[in-house]
Amino acid sequence: MTTARQKFRAIMTGKRLVLMPGCYDALSARVIEAEGFEAVVAGGYAAVGSLLAQPDMGQSNMRDYADHYARVCAAVNVPVYVDADTGFGGVNNVRQMVRAFEDAGVAGLFLSDQVFPNRCGYLPGKSIVTTEQMLAKLKAALDARRDPSLFIAARTDAAGVTSVEDAIERCQLFMEAGVDMAKPMGVDTIADIKRALREIPGPHMATLSQAAGPKARSLEDLEAAGVVAATFPSLPLFAAAHAVRNVLRILKSKNSLTPTQEHVLTLDDYYDLVGLKPMLAREEAYDQAAAALTHKRAAE
Repeated sequence: MTTARQKFRAIMTGKRLVLMPGCYDALSARVIEAEGFEAVVAGGYAAVGSLLAQPDMGQSNMRDYADHYARVCAAVNVPVYVDADTGFGGVNNVRQMVRAFEDAGVAGLFLSDQVFPNRCGYLPGKSIVTTEQMLAKLKAALDARRDPSLFIAARTDAAGVTSVEDAIERCQLFMEAGVDMAKPMGVDTIADIKRALREIPGPHMATLSQAAGPKARSLEDLEAAGVVAATFPSLPLFAAAHAVRNVLRILKSKNSLTPTQEHVLTLDDYYDLVGLKPMLAREEAYDQAAAALTHKRAAE
């Protein structure tokens, strides 16, 4: 049986562009899977937004993320690729993080070379660690991995701090260290992506985040360039916030529940999404099995 981690590796070594929306909780992950997407992204931006209602400036911790990702992974069968920030400290913290995230069921994770605490790569005020410090963390992550199919990637924010050249050089060293992918964050134009694909071994994953603002690039252009995956880490989060605000404004302005009904899932659709029927069937099966056992004992 092919595992979620093996499925993710197949995606990342494929030749076609795979779209990976970002969940903000277990329910949104279930929606992504139900709509036919092959993988789910769970990033820090969406996690901090949904858990704390705050911008992502590194204010969550490893255990919060591990618990959050475990709930997401338990809700779906498709691979879940997650944000590991900076590894939440030094090499020993990185080791602990890899073990915890692996236990949570993630298919893959990526570490950033930002100074702890990590912040969203599209926010100002970032600083990066030395290349040597990042390489030490990556070696610790690779050594901590128990399942060799766990996908470990490295991300550099050097392009927004020093230069694109520095970002590419760091990615080359990250790949030499043995990671499965090295991503230069902020290298978003088609021309720069093509350069990254030429100069950095391994696959390239594009990030299409609301936090980045509008960018002049299409999915067709990304696929033609050779990009194998495109993530939308904040799209469902922004859509959900917009939908909730919209329906509550209707409720308040109309002072009635009736006009909100066309803006929400039906009860049947919701129960189908969360799996009510299988749960009821399981409950009934266990009750019947217990009853049969007691009847058998009584008849003896």
